Amino acid sequence: MKKLLLLFIFHTSLFTLQAFSQRNLTEYCQQIDEAIAHSQDYIAAREQKIGQARHALTLETTPRGKYQQNYQLYELYKPFVSDSAMYFLRQCVSLADGMDDPSSAVRCRSLLAIRCSNIGMYDEALNILDSINSQFLILNSQLDTLSLGTYYEAYNNVYSELAYYTRLDNMHQYYNAQSLHYQQLMLATLPATSESCFLRREQRAQAEGKLDEAMKINDEWMKTVEPGSHPYALVALYRYIEYKLRGDSAQMMHWLVESVLADIRNASMDQGSMWELANELMLNGDIDKASSYISFTSDCANRYGSRQRNWQIAPLLATIAKNYKAQSERNTAQLWIALVVISILLLLLLGVLLFLHRRNKQLATARNALKESNDELATANKQLASQTQELSTLNAQLSTLNSQLSESNRVKEEYIGRFMSLCSQYIDKLDNYRKMVNKKMKNKELEELFLMSKSTELKEKELEELFLNFDSVFLHLFPNFVNDFNALLQPEVRVQPKEDNRLTTEIRIFALIRLGIEDSSKIAEFLHYSVNTIYNYRARIKNGAIGNREQFERQIKTL
Repeated sequence: MKKLLLLFIFHTSLFTLQAFSQRNLTEYCQQIDEAIAHSQDYIAAREQKIGQARHALTLETTPRGKYQQNYQLYELYKPFVSDSAMYFLRQCVSLADGMDDPSSAVRCRSLLAIRCSNIGMYDEALNILDSINSQFLILNSQLDTLSLGTYYEAYNNVYSELAYYTRLDNMHQYYNAQSLHYQQLMLATLPATSESCFLRREQRAQAEGKLDEAMKINDEWMKTVEPGSHPYALVALYRYIEYKLRGDSAQMMHWLVESVLADIRNASMDQGSMWELANELMLNGDIDKASSYISFTSDCANRYGSRQRNWQIAPLLATIAKNYKAQSERNTAQLWIALVVISILLLLLLGVLLFLHRRNKQLATARNALKESNDELATANKQLASQTQELSTLNAQLSTLNSQLSESNRVKEEYIGRFMSLCSQYIDKLDNYRKMVNKKMKNKELEELFLMSKSTELKEKELEELFLNFDSVFLHLFPNFVNDFNALLQPEVRVQPKEDNRLTTEIRIFALIRLGIEDSSKIAEFLHYSVNTIYNYRARIKNGAIGNREQFERQIKTL
């Protein structure tokens, strides 16, 4: 399912990217180029962490401690070097067997099978899972849900890979059925907030065309990862796919670049987003940049040791080479055309020189006529002085317009500053709320948490604070807005705030219109009202306008 979705995206790239801004694309490429320039620093940082973990492993004396250190090394190598990750997983398997820990042994074997299937070693993956399956009925009662769910995930992973690559219809149907069977078992066993469950649920929603549901799943998934982290790269990649399917080129490229940057900065050698970006750039005509990026991700794939990633990159490399050849042929043809054109221009230049020689003889006669023209120019200069006076008046008008633009920029800067401050405050509030929830969960105060989650008090309080901030900033920028607003209305429909430095709902609506937000749906979203309510407020106020109601909102924008 995942591969089919990526294949669909590959073939639809040309149509969606055409609408994307070339300026934004250039800025994104600059960010990526800078990250690539520092890629060796990111790799060195990961290698330093690995070195520290290896040293810690040598200090461990207990089997459990060795198991934990080997598992940590597996996590560090998982996006970095496939062979090393698999080596430390095998060490974990041996240690878990020695500790008689069936849950850890099954989980590590399952993770090893996932590693094998991800790099194209499907027979090895099935052999590992079959070795688990031979003991599965005996161990099933002893396994924890995480190990059991990982076992189901491994089968789902290998069968989905086999279904994608097989050329036989009957085998494709069989592998798909097996993949779906184990996916259902996995989703029923693993925690709903695990990366694997989020991934499968979103893939299924995308494949079924349920884009709103898929985006909702991605939103939930995004909340569980740290921005810029390695898991964040995967969530951002699937968010790119969401916007790709919706045809939103600006958002899709933003999230694709987010995924690429996260991969590079975390020294991830198993990159799914970079080759997708190279394909987008190639379809956009930037072959040089596409070649540079596909070369970078190819080097990363070779370092990682993934046959499957090289299979994915190979067709794109061939396409880029073909485009390079076509471009070279076009350039050669253009050079020949340029040579012919230059030869023609040289002949024309020779003709022009002969013509100029003849014209020089006529200049003597023309000098007398030029004197007369100079007299006429003197008269024209007087007229020009008069026009200069008019230009001074125009400059004064332009100065007034510049002042208005400066005022507009001041309003934007004020709102941007306040917006950044509010964002910072909301982040702190969310973190404090998270800490409070975490504390109550640790103290098992679940009933109190449940009551808190049912209450809308927090939302109402935050909305009130948001409106208070909006009113304060708006009245600071437009202190006479309320009086000027009421001056446009008939006395019986004028609106007066009940408190100083506060606005009523009606005035807030037209304050947003003054700021350039005219769409009722956008206003409703900001004020948390229905669109019909906003429409009724606007209609009622416009009906009470003193002048032409159709010009009322245009007058509001000039206050």
